[in-house]
Amino acid sequence: MKKIAVITSGGDAPGMNACIRAIVNTAWQHDIEVIGFRHGFRGIAENLAQPLHPDDMRLVSQRGGTFLKSSRFPEFREVAVAQQAAGVLNEHDISALIVIGGDGSFRGAVHLQNHWHGQVIGIPGTIDNDLAGTDVTIGFATAVDTAMDAIDKVRETAEAMARVFLIEVMGRHAGFIGLHAAIAGAAEGMLLPELEPQPKLADIADNILRARAAFPDSSYIVVVAENLWPGGVHELGNNLSKATGVTCHPCPLGHIQRGGRPNAQDRILAMQLGAAAVSAIMEGKRTIMIGLEQEHVVEVPLAATFARDKPLDPRLVELQHGLQGVNFASKNGAKTA
Repeated sequence: MKKIAVITSGGDAPGMNACIRAIVNTAWQHDIEVIGFRHGFRGIAENLAQPLHPDDMRLVSQRGGTFLKSSRFPEFREVAVAQQAAGVLNEHDISALIVIGGDGSFRGAVHLQNHWHGQVIGIPGTIDNDLAGTDVTIGFATAVDTAMDAIDKVRETAEAMARVFLIEVMGRHAGFIGLHAAIAGAAEGMLLPELEPQPKLADIADNILRARAAFPDSSYIVVVAENLWPGGVHELGNNLSKATGVTCHPCPLGHIQRGGRPNAQDRILAMQLGAAAVSAIMEGKRTIMIGLEQEHVVEVPLAATFARDKPLDPRLVELQHGLQGVNFASKNGAKTA
């Protein structure tokens, strides 16, 4: 083993830089060179190589984003492009590639493995936390902290004016950020893609009216997963305002959830998984993800990480629903529907 490569692919996540640092420093302890390719799979295909050395890693762990850059590169699905990337890796005499990213990146990693003889290892780096086979992904904890902080700030102004706010959080088709942010932010309601049946507009409006009847001087916050409601959170706000006669303010948090310095949990997770990935390469492993389950590092076939949906923790869903039931309680103790 002489040389390995690393890329960050897809959506950036806080903690990616810390993971790169762990990979580089661990590899150099074993006399293994590391090359980074900027802009993910596109960077491999276009040979955007960047040698990485421990001296360059001293002050990167606390930085958000990814200094290797990232990109969406759907062209990589084409066989010719994957073969071109394989040729670039061979030109650099690279024995193994570490891909830090989410499900789309891992699909690309499996595709590359079909056309390249080297080892491919995945590390889960996505704020969505939607990869099966690992309890948590790099960037998720920081994204939840960011969403919670935003909810806390909105709560203060909402409480001052006794207003209703609809906080839209990221997560594509996964409600992990929404669930955790709703619990941490003491939200009165949450709308997540995994919840069935989905509440109807009339039900949401009725809950708002009941809560305001019981606590007319209080705020009311609903956490909404992005792309869940037709027309988005603004359309939901318009419809609820008409149904309740109360202005329901939409508040999409957007990409601030991706940014910012990674918290301690994400930095430690990133460095733990990065070091474990290098160890797996030295042991000859290939086409696996290095994840974390019940505080233990695990190895999962890459294809298994996106072959099925990762479910929400039903205990946390039950917890939030129970807390919402108390939030909806009237002053005389009677619960709402």
